[in-house]
Amino acid sequence: MIDHYAALGLGSAASLADIKKAFRQQASLHHPDKSTATNAATRFQAVQKAYEVLSDPALRQAYDDNRRRNLLDDPLETAQAIWQAYFQNILPAHTAH
Repeated sequence: MIDHYAALGLGSAASLADIKKAFRQQASLHHPDKSTATNAATRFQAVQKAYEVLSDPALRQAYDDNRRRNLLDDPLETAQAIWQAYFQNILPAHTAH
């Protein structure tokens, strides 16, 4: 899964103003007409796609929901919650025997 926040150098709590500012900075940095890097065009496309998704409230919500399902925001916290729920369900069943 592509991390659109990372493409813009932002965290998932970024505001729309932060997203716009980061997009302008990253787009000018990676624009193929301005950058001599071999991956400039690819990087520029990633920045454009990230802005397209994160600047639209509905697309951003869907993207954020998918990130949470894929453990990208806080994998340790998500894994701990999963395992705690699992053990709470299984341990009482074993201690009752």
